[in-house]
Amino acid sequence: MLLALVFAPFFAVVLPFLVAQRGRTWIAVATAIAPLIALSLLLSQTSQVLEGDVISFKQVWISQLGLNLSFRLDGLSYLFSLLILGIGLLVILYARYYLSEQERVARFFTCLLLFMGSMLGLVLAGNLLLMLIFWELTSLSSFLLIGFWSQQSAARQGARMALAVTGGGGLALLAGILVIGHVVGSYELVDVLAAGELLKAHTLYPVALVLVLLGVFTKSAQFPFHFWLPHAMSAPTPVSAYLHSATMVKAGVFLLARLYPLLSGTEWWFYLVTFTGLTTLLVGAVTALFQNDLKGLLAYSTISHLGLITLLFGLDSDLAPVAAIFHIINHATFKASLFMAAGIIDHETGSRDMRRINGLWKYMPHTAVLAMVASSAMAGVPLLNGFLSKEMFFSETLHQHLLGSFSWLLPAMATLAGAFSVAYSLRFIHDVFFNGTPINLPKFPPHEPPRYMKIPVEVLVFCCLLVGVLPAWTISSLLAVAAQASLGHVLPEYDLAIWHGFNMPLLMSFIALIGGIAIYAQRAPLVRWYEGLPDINGRVIFEGIVRLLFGSVSRTLSYIENGSLQRYISLLLIAVVVMLIVWLTPLSRVTGEVALTPVDPLTALGLGVMALSALLTMGFHRQRLTALLMLSVVGLVVAMVFARFSAPDLALTQLVVEVVTILLMLLVVYFLPAQAPIESSSLLRLRDFIIAACCGGLMSVLTFAVLTRPYESIADFFLANSLTGGGGTNVVNVILVDFRGFDTLGEISVLGITAIATVALLQGLSLPRARVDNRGRPWSTETYPMVLGMLARLILPLALLVSVFIFLRGHNEPGGGFIAGLITAVALILLQVAYGQRWVQTRMGLRFPDLAAAGVLIATATGLASLPLGYPFLTSTFAHINVPFIGEIEVASAMLFDLGVYFTVVGGTLLILSGLGRIGHTVKLPEEL
Repeated sequence: MLLALVFAPFFAVVLPFLVAQRGRTWIAVATAIAPLIALSLLLSQTSQVLEGDVISFKQVWISQLGLNLSFRLDGLSYLFSLLILGIGLLVILYARYYLSEQERVARFFTCLLLFMGSMLGLVLAGNLLLMLIFWELTSLSSFLLIGFWSQQSAARQGARMALAVTGGGGLALLAGILVIGHVVGSYELVDVLAAGELLKAHTLYPVALVLVLLGVFTKSAQFPFHFWLPHAMSAPTPVSAYLHSATMVKAGVFLLARLYPLLSGTEWWFYLVTFTGLTTLLVGAVTALFQNDLKGLLAYSTISHLGLITLLFGLDSDLAPVAAIFHIINHATFKASLFMAAGIIDHETGSRDMRRINGLWKYMPHTAVLAMVASSAMAGVPLLNGFLSKEMFFSETLHQHLLGSFSWLLPAMATLAGAFSVAYSLRFIHDVFFNGTPINLPKFPPHEPPRYMKIPVEVLVFCCLLVGVLPAWTISSLLAVAAQASLGHVLPEYDLAIWHGFNMPLLMSFIALIGGIAIYAQRAPLVRWYEGLPDINGRVIFEGIVRLLFGSVSRTLSYIENGSLQRYISLLLIAVVVMLIVWLTPLSRVTGEVALTPVDPLTALGLGVMALSALLTMGFHRQRLTALLMLSVVGLVVAMVFARFSAPDLALTQLVVEVVTILLMLLVVYFLPAQAPIESSSLLRLRDFIIAACCGGLMSVLTFAVLTRPYESIADFFLANSLTGGGGTNVVNVILVDFRGFDTLGEISVLGITAIATVALLQGLSLPRARVDNRGRPWSTETYPMVLGMLARLILPLALLVSVFIFLRGHNEPGGGFIAGLITAVALILLQVAYGQRWVQTRMGLRFPDLAAAGVLIATATGLASLPLGYPFLTSTFAHINVPFIGEIEVASAMLFDLGVYFTVVGGTLLILSGLGRIGHTVKLPEEL
């Protein structure tokens, strides 16, 4: 059930596009299907949740990291899921009428479903790492929604700013979660919440707390990270009504509620959370009063109310989180309805400027009544839901004692913020619906919106009234289970009623109401005072910081990435030298207790030849062909070293790879001058010599230190299980096709992709083909030499026979699909050089890309075949059968996987080399030649 609840919106993201041609109504209906299903599933669990049960689901996913597909539905996640789905459905209905036919409606609703699914995953996650994944998905999907009107620069800037700020907070949250997991030993929420005392007693508690709070504060627009939210108002109003009042900005306070038992109860928590919330509450409330943009006023009021909720979570009382969760519910209802009302006004008048949209009561009385009721709820007027939670807020500020003699500060500041809340709510009502007549409206005269566009506002306003009048009957049970899930223990007694007698919270509410009316009445001098303040624009500061960072990064990159390969390699090698010195410094002595393997004369000769060839490669590096020949000697000796130390598979692979690589490099060298120019000064060559000598010496010391010390190798496991587990005595091949089959599948997929990418990059490239060598002697004009063709025809069947032999014996003897594929590729390359690519492909009957793709598909199909039988992906099997006249033979499913490797290697190698072979064109010979 929980999986269906979380992933229903994700599965439905294609539905809006499937009905996109039928118009907005069909798109909205298709979009609403998944939320309706999810809401039905959620409501079916209501009785269990209200009884205090926790419904959970857990599927082990990546156990090594502690990341499991774990979900839990308790009172807190039920409440937030109800807000996400309920308000989401209302937003879908509202957006149907808000967006015009010319908008990309299907795209909008798809992004909305992505965001809805991300929020559901966030609130229902039972694993901190899984919660973080959905946390980041909310940032990404909100970026798409905020920037929906991408043709507007304000939308692009607002989306980029929101993503940068919340994304940075997400990185901090990741670090905090990792610290929590390190201390607790688990990322499962049930284990983490039970380890509160363990974490708070740990020395890393302040680090974890600060990192988690950074994620919370950036997501929930707390000071000083609040500046992104007003600029996100460039999004369509349905986005503002959904993301910036009911869901996304509530993700941060949800995390505060969820991790409350783990992190709260310390002075660190009290001071950081309380004073951040108090500052945000005041800054948002004061700034909201002076906004002229209707959505700007609502944005800063949202910031203020988020600060109020954060402040409540920071107080040192058990009832404060109850008040915070109650205000989360109330704020979601009245603020979503206000944003929708603002969208209706903008939709019908063409403006959001409160200096122009005056006197709308005459033209839009129904909308005016709805907006005035919602504004009154925001102001905390009695008999509305905002009054109840704000009175609880005032009450809790009176019961904190950590500030000592300054404890009066919190209730005083709370009352002041309440007064400003009344003032900006009153301005919303008076300036928009009264205060004269409209001034130069783009759409005049304004009128009521379509009937169904007002239904979402009516539903939300009705909820404000119903909860305000009948709180115990409507919301008490849900609030109790949600608050208990957040606190983690039994709730203290409290009375959710509209009347508690004459007391201090009621007096504070009365002072806030009267004070708010007085502030609004004296707004003219306040406006002059506000305009005289320094103009601190969050967007300008943010963009200045971004430009500064980009400038510093650009200067650093221009110094490092100057187009010199020498500089890149030298910086890399210097870093290697520094790291080696750091790692080797703690060693008291380099030599360990394990004796080195004696060096016999033959081995010493091979090492000497390899070293000499390497030196000659370096000495003749400007003479490309000579250097290439010397380099091939190095590769040949390396293959012999593998054979000397009982690694025939590696020796065969190295030998064949060396042949293919030399052919590839010969094709490249053909188009380059025979001799490279001198590009380095003597000083640079000295620098390179010093760096090379340091790297060589330090790597030798490191290798010596490692080889003379005992170590545990995984080779013993493979040697013991190769025959019994993989059915083969060739351990290397069994590792490739069985134990590490997934790695091999990834490698051949990369090979196929690389081959296709190489051909695509070389497409259309044409380089002149030289007709004379470096001494001026003309090359042969014969395109396909007869001698080479006859030799290739003789070699091909022999090479194919050897290839088949190597392939079939690979599971038990040195060989396998990779080596066999390279042998076949070398033979076909020789035939292609002799007769041309088209001649070879015509007789093969296959295109090289098809051959490479077939190999990857065969290998993948072999892995998938184990799934219907109930085994994990790429599980192999083997059996021994008796064949008449032959005897017992082994049949292994890994052979089919190896066949896929064979086809991919042949197809990919031929594709790359044939692509390189086609880039040259013949230069016309002069007449005298």
